[in-house]
Amino acid sequence: MPIPNYQTFMLPLLRLVADGEVHRSRDCIEKLAVQFNITDEERNTMLPSGTAPLFDNRVGWARTYLKQAGCLESKKRGFFSITARGQSLLAQNPADIDNRTLSQFSEFLDFKLRHNESKQQDGLAPLPQVIDGPGDLAEAAEITPEELFSQAYQRLRVNLETELLEQVKLSSPSFFERLVIDLLVAMGYGGSRHDAGQAIGKSGDGGIDGIIKEDKLGPDAIYVQAKRWEGTVGRPEIQKFAGALQGQRANKGVFITTSNFSREAEEYAKIISSKIILITGQQLATFMVDHNVGVSPISQYELKRIDSDYFEGENV
Repeated sequence: MPIPNYQTFMLPLLRLVADGEVHRSRDCIEKLAVQFNITDEERNTMLPSGTAPLFDNRVGWARTYLKQAGCLESKKRGFFSITARGQSLLAQNPADIDNRTLSQFSEFLDFKLRHNESKQQDGLAPLPQVIDGPGDLAEAAEITPEELFSQAYQRLRVNLETELLEQVKLSSPSFFERLVIDLLVAMGYGGSRHDAGQAIGKSGDGGIDGIIKEDKLGPDAIYVQAKRWEGTVGRPEIQKFAGALQGQRANKGVFITTSNFSREAEEYAKIISSKIILITGQQLATFMVDHNVGVSPISQYELKRIDSDYFEGENV
């Protein structure tokens, strides 16, 4: 039989980890393969891009969507466990779990909203994130292949950024320090990585505080602070950072967090004389993907069109 779609795996996967223990992703994939009688031939079936096994990919998407809905949580790379919400959902004894089921949770709706906002920034109207039934198929049929291609790309991009931010939050302070250095150098700051490494991470306060060159020549400097926070960063932290800038006689700063900033913090950063750029966790993940920090390409698709100039003189 054909390999089931990823939504089919949601309920069995949640039941598989219902004991509350930490489970390895690979072990769950193997157990689901046995449960669904997936043959060796089916296990070897690859995605059209040839980058990963189709079965593994679909189980992976089921896990991802359950995590976005708050039913699963990552413990470390490749390991996860069920949450209280996941236990509560199982207690309702559902016949199945799909994207419509998960849409009752605000976190999942936020995830879908980020996906649609990404498409709107590219000039596309919000579209269904997945095709679940005839209604969605009818709507999808009205859009161009280019729009479908862009929709798929944005879906993968949003998921990648979300997974990437989760990995950053699970990293150690020293690794986070290296990550920020790598990102700033990739974005053109700090001169060489050696220069950036010398300039950052000297405060020892659990975050990253230091001065980094604004460009390779280094006539100007930028003061950097980065914090792995779960809660919202408020105005007092930005005020403290602004004071640190004054103490360094600096007027440019970048404050990076793995969470986000309160409205008061953002407004304060706008009205003070020092130029402070606030980078949220979501923006951090976006910059990392844009500059290939912590990610690597797995496939590339090239869209082409007819070269009208080539055929222009055909009838001459």
